[in-house]
Amino acid sequence: MGSNQDNSEHIVIIGGGYTGLTAAYELSKKYKNVTIIEKEQELGGLARSFNVGNNSQQLERFYHHWFKSDTYMMDLIEELGLLENIIWSETNTGMYYASNFYKLSSPFDLLRFTAISFINRIRLGYLTLRVRHIKNWKSLEGLTTEEWLIKIAGNEVYKVVWEPLLVGKFGIYKDKVSAVWIWNKLKLRGGSRDKKGAEELANYKGGFVALTNALEAAVKYQGVKIIKKKAVRSIEHNNNTIVGIITDDGDSIKCGKVISTLSLPLLTKIYDNSSFLLNSDTEYYRNQISSIEYIGNICLVLILNKSLSNTYWTNVNDPDFPFVALIEHTNFEPIETYAGKHVVYLSKYLPVTDELYSMSKDELLEFSLPYIKRMFKNFEDKWIDEFYLWREPYSQPIVTCNYSKKIPSYKSPISGLYVSCMAQIYPEDRGTNYAVMQGRKVANLIIK
Repeated sequence: MGSNQDNSEHIVIIGGGYTGLTAAYELSKKYKNVTIIEKEQELGGLARSFNVGNNSQQLERFYHHWFKSDTYMMDLIEELGLLENIIWSETNTGMYYASNFYKLSSPFDLLRFTAISFINRIRLGYLTLRVRHIKNWKSLEGLTTEEWLIKIAGNEVYKVVWEPLLVGKFGIYKDKVSAVWIWNKLKLRGGSRDKKGAEELANYKGGFVALTNALEAAVKYQGVKIIKKKAVRSIEHNNNTIVGIITDDGDSIKCGKVISTLSLPLLTKIYDNSSFLLNSDTEYYRNQISSIEYIGNICLVLILNKSLSNTYWTNVNDPDFPFVALIEHTNFEPIETYAGKHVVYLSKYLPVTDELYSMSKDELLEFSLPYIKRMFKNFEDKWIDEFYLWREPYSQPIVTCNYSKKIPSYKSPISGLYVSCMAQIYPEDRGTNYAVMQGRKVANLIIK
């Protein structure tokens, strides 16, 4: 890696998702020696894509879109000179509850939502308006989502609308979730609606893979080195000062700074493997990064020759159903993108110890088909041309009450080690927009 001076100026970024790519993009404006190490063959993190059958068009493994408030991503795309590739589309949302579909795309749809009483429809509408005027989110930190929602909208609204989604999203952790989490979700959705109440969301022409490729090309042009299919096993140090990293195949890469963009459980393993000198600061930091719990996700992707519905996003509020959401991607992205096929995501959040998490894709499809047929009476197995299954063990940090006190700092007590990941995005929630924010934040911290 060159002379000792060069090594001290070398910055290694662990993880080639949008946080790592953005950090590399910012740092390469000032530093000449920046390296990204990514354990997968593809960059993009949770926005990685795959080839659909023999079609050259790629599709995201997990569903993605942007809201109007996602300005960090839009600013980056503008800086790359690619704003013309942003596609805004009006979408519609709905809910499946008690064997019925309800459209919930406008205030008028809400008034027709007969699953709850009329007065509670008003209270639900009031809730969506009230969140926009809450600026001091810290006032919600001591409340659970359940406590806050019942206080504002009542028990019926909570039981019908929110509790099933909390169970589907957080499972055994649902009673721990902070009110700040749901406040932010409601704020995001409300901020993406126009004056008539319709929701507009954005996608990138050619899919997220096209943007990832453009960002990869931009950082390479600025001199960033990218190493793929290698994981970091440990960090080399001299009295808790970074001097390099060791990869899983035993290679040593010398550097003076390391940025970890990994989920905290993965970082904890590296931290423990590195045998840092123990003191009150390093032990406290280790306890912080290991104390935040995560939940996993499985996503069954169906490639169909017929459409299920005209709804983009359907929240599944029936407690008997294994999936929290059904997203028909081709009611957002045109079917022409996928050679006339219809793309459906079925999402389930669950601990990695859950039986469903370990199922093969054939087992999960067989398990899921009876539920799909209950939802869509005309559905036939022959509608399925292809299907795929993707897993993520650390999909979502569990945002508990007073979460702000648990967040580890970007600058660790190990000299030269920086941490930037989705667990630090709070009070915002995960997503590529805030991954870009995280990348810029940690890069600017180093530059300053």
